[in-house]
Formats: sequence, C-alpha cells, structure tokens
Amino acid sequence: MAAPIEDYALVSDLHTGALISRRGSIDWLCLPRFDSPSVFGALLGTKDHGRWLLAPEGDADVVHRSYTGSTFILQTRWVTATGTVLVTEFMPVADGLASIVRRVEGISGTVDMRQELEVRFNYGTVLPWMRRDPYPHGERLLAIAGPSALVLRGGNLPVAQDHRHVGRFQVSAGERVDLELTWFRSHSAAPGLTDVDAALKATAAYWESWAASCEPAPRYAPAVRRSLLVLRALTHESTGGIVAAPTTSLPEVAGGERNWDYRYCWLRDAALTLEAMLGHGYAEEALQWRNWLLRAVAGDPEDLQIMYAVDGARDLPERILTQFSGYRGAVPVRVGNRAVSQYQADVVGEVMVALAKLRDRGVAEDHFSWPLQRALMSFLERHLEEKDRGIWEMRGEPQHFTHSRVMMWAAFDRAAAAVRTHGLDGPVELWDALRDGLREEILDRGYNAELGSFTQYYGSAEVDAALLQLPQVGFLPYGDERMLGTVARLEKDLLTDSGLLLRYSTHSGVDGLPTGENPFLACSFWLVEQYAATGRMEEATALMDQLVGYSNELGLLSEEYDPVGNTMAGNFPQAFSHLALVRAADALNTADRQPGRPSPVPTGAFFPSERST
Repeated sequence: MAAPIEDYALVSDLHTGALISRRGSIDWLCLPRFDSPSVFGALLGTKDHGRWLLAPEGDADVVHRSYTGSTFILQTRWVTATGTVLVTEFMPVADGLASIVRRVEGISGTVDMRQELEVRFNYGTVLPWMRRDPYPHGERLLAIAGPSALVLRGGNLPVAQDHRHVGRFQVSAGERVDLELTWFRSHSAAPGLTDVDAALKATAAYWESWAASCEPAPRYAPAVRRSLLVLRALTHESTGGIVAAPTTSLPEVAGGERNWDYRYCWLRDAALTLEAMLGHGYAEEALQWRNWLLRAVAGDPEDLQIMYAVDGARDLPERILTQFSGYRGAVPVRVGNRAVSQYQADVVGEVMVALAKLRDRGVAEDHFSWPLQRALMSFLERHLEEKDRGIWEMRGEPQHFTHSRVMMWAAFDRAAAAVRTHGLDGPVELWDALRDGLREEILDRGYNAELGSFTQYYGSAEVDAALLQLPQVGFLPYGDERMLGTVARLEKDLLTDSGLLLRYSTHSGVDGLPTGENPFLACSFWLVEQYAATGRMEEATALMDQLVGYSNELGLLSEEYDPVGNTMAGNFPQAFSHLALVRAADALNTADRQPGRPSPVPTGAFFPSERST
C-alpha cells in the first residue's frame, strides 16, 4: 500500500519530479518529463507497477528527514540496532540528464541495506528487458523497452528475483555507497558515469543561489521561501511551463472518484504563480512564463485552451488506466484531462492581470506579446455572453459564474489601463464600455441583496470561495459591505468545523459529480488574506498558523486536507496551495505595516523541516 501523502518528499531536476516515501521507496516518477508515462507507479497501485526501494534491512527508524538548506536535496537519517546511516537523494539539475542519485553514508556501526528495483514503463504496463552489462568502471544494470531505457550503476548491483531486482550491501561508519539511476533513449548509448560529488555540489549551488534571490517579509518567511522553491521545482526549465502538480489521480476524498491529472500547465495557475514570483524578486522566471504562454496560445484565439502540456502541446485526451487499483483504492485513475476542452471565462482575466503586473514592473511588451493580448481581448468580446464552466472546472451545466464575470471585468480593465498608462494601442473606449457594462451586470445579477452576498452564479442562492478573489483583482475593496456580507455567508455555509473553507457546496449538483470533498487549501489561504485586509488579524494569524501547520516536515502542501482523518488529500505537492500561501503571507505582512500597528513577532520562524521527527 502507498504511504500517506504527507509521508512523501519531492525531488526535482526542473524537468520532472520523483516522490520518495519516508520508508525509502520511490513510488512515483515520470521520465523524462512531468507529463511523461510513469516508470515508477506504485503510488497508484502496488509495487508491481514500479518502484525503487532503498532502506535498511529489518527494523529501522527514521529519526530525521529534511532538505539541506534551501534545496531539494533530501537527507534521511536511519537508526537500526546495529548502526546509523544517512541517505542523501537528489536529481542533478545541471547535467541535462534525467537521473536520481542515492548516496548511503555510514555514520556509526554497520548497517545492512536493501534495495528493490522494479521498473515498469508506460504506467506500469511494460516489463523491460533487463541485463547486466560491463563497462569501464565495472558493471551496470540496463532496462530497455521500446523507446525508453534506464541504467543503474553503483554498489553491488541487485539480482533478478520474481520480475524485480533485489540487492543487499553493508555500510559501516565512514563508508559511502553511491547509486545512480539514469533514463535515456534506448537507441542512444547509455550516458557516462556521473561525478556524484560534483553533481551534488552543483545541485546545491543552483538551489541555494536561486533561493538567495527570494525577498520574503518577516512573518512566515521559511514557509514562503519553501513555497517559492516548490513553484520553481514544478517549472520545466527548458520551456517555462509550470505544472499544477507532479502527480495524477491522488483523490480529493478517500476512495472517491474526484481524481484528476494535474501534470499539465493551467493558464490560471501559471498566471497566479507569475504574480507570486514577481512579488518576491523573480522577474526573469515571470518573463520565462510569459514567453511560454505566448508560444502555447499562439494561433487562432478561438483555439484557446485552459491548459497545455509542458511544451505547449494541446492534445490532452482524458483516459482511464484500468491497470491501476488507485491510491488506496480510489478509482478511476486518469491521465489526460477532459477539462482541456472547457470554456472557462475567467482564464483570460487571470492572464491579463498577471501580464499587467509584469508590465507595471517595467517589462516591456514586444511585437508579439501585446498583439497576442489584443487577440485575447477580441476573443473575450466574441464570447461576452457565453456561459462557462468556472474556475472549478464544473462538469455540470455551464452557468454565468460570478467569479468568471468578474475576471472578464478585470481583463477589460487591465487592457484599458495598458493603453492609458503604458501608451499601447487598442480600442480603449470599447474596453471601457465593456468593463463598465460588466460591472453593472455583476452588481445587478451576481449580488443578491436579500441574502446580502454575491452568489456562485447568476440566479443561484449558493456562495463560492472563489468570490474571495473579487477584491484581489480590485473589483471591490476588501472592506466593502457587500464583500463583508459575502464573507459572512461563506463562514456560515462553507466553513467546516475544522475552520477550513470548502470551495462550494457539492450538494447543489452544479459540478455534475458525486457529492463530498475535503477543504481546498487555497480557499482558506484566500480567507486569511481577506481577514488580514479587513483588520481581523487575530483570526487571520490563527488560520494561517493552522494552514502552515498542515505542511509536512519538508514544507510541502497537498491540494486539500482531510481534517477528520488528519491527512493530506489531492494531488501533491500542489502549486495552487503554495502560491496561495505566498499571497496570504504577503497580506499579513502588508497589514503589519499599516500605521498604528505594533511590530509583530515573526511567525513561522522555525519550519517543520528544522524539527526532529
């Protein structure tokens, strides 16, 4: 059985990422990209779907696990009855290879180590041909199937046993064993042996240098820094695309059907990530994302999608992988995402808001970027009256979602500002008129005076946590009485006994899915921002502390949290949760700087990864 979600660590080489459990098993890895088929898929089934276990033989305790500094170099200290070992695991970021290095160092005594390697290409369906192969530095183990191949080097190579390879070796105090598993195309020669010391040094230097540019405010600085690092780790270095998560089909509810593939680049998520990056000194990464966006959406605006593959590819058909039994029995397991064909009216607004912030930071538009934005605005004009599926990708009937209409308002608002403030060309009078018309419509049809709140969609009596974004984009002040009334409704209808906010009521049937899901963490971070902006600092801080406390000891957050089972839920680690954490921390730090407020004692000064486990 797969480990609890919170027991996993992420290591990344900026092209893909592996999940490693506290028990030393790599249970999820797609090679060579985030959205490639899995090589290790035990996370969604059994070990027979692929895994690489490395751990002490017999009884052993993990006494400490953390990343080294501001990196994704994972260190795990194991203690057994006969000694102690330190296992260091990382994916080199500078050599252009897709590989994982696992270094075992003896600290005291002598420890018997065990490894089990089960390679299963193509989502656990292809058993490779494996052979031992001599090369100048000894022997290596090759696994080949179709276009893909892996090579394992280092230590005593494991031997074949029941369609897997099992090996044992001893490590005594002062000894070191390096293992490296590298992917390559089967028609090419296997890559040369890595200098592990040099790769470790270069990888540490990369992450530490990147983190050194971070500009966190005092409160929650460790959590903000780690969240920004997660966003970087989920960014494909070559293309600039940002995946929503490195996993697919981790369920939103235990045993449920709300299981989606998040290994793609949502325009919305990436736009919000751009804002988080910009706010903390990462203009270059934001510009890289803009260039990815321009390439991905280039062409006829009518072909605009809400998500794309890492390289900007458009074909992401959803299918069910019946070979997997699902994470702890949650089926179906999906790859691809049917929501790719949905019309979600808010997306253009999210993109325009993010690009406006980039523009306001002094990044000039070029001959490609502004004409493309104008084309997006023309697309929005043509679809002005069309109902959509909303930010939550409803699979029920389309509606005029209030949040979507507000984001359309924001798109026209930012486009008009680009002309007036930055001297760009465009039909500013038309955009002004469309913006003002949308505002009047939203206040008339999206606000229910009887209920004293905005509603999820026109004609509905329900509320939606996405309404918390209205003041975030400047539609209304945070303290407007209509927003305060909406917050009161959200607290009454969607706030759980645990103090966490649901996205919306799944009992209304609007999403076309079975009822029930756990609280979506980003929504509660939005509530922190709302509280901070309206002077409810005690509540904001308490909720923020609670949310940051849901991080595992490595500072990673999932999509949702099950407060009853006290466990993470949904895909992991989730970019949306981490970027919302950054926004909430920024809001708290901004509120602290308001005139008349005493200087706060920094919160989150010690991150969970700094504690013993």
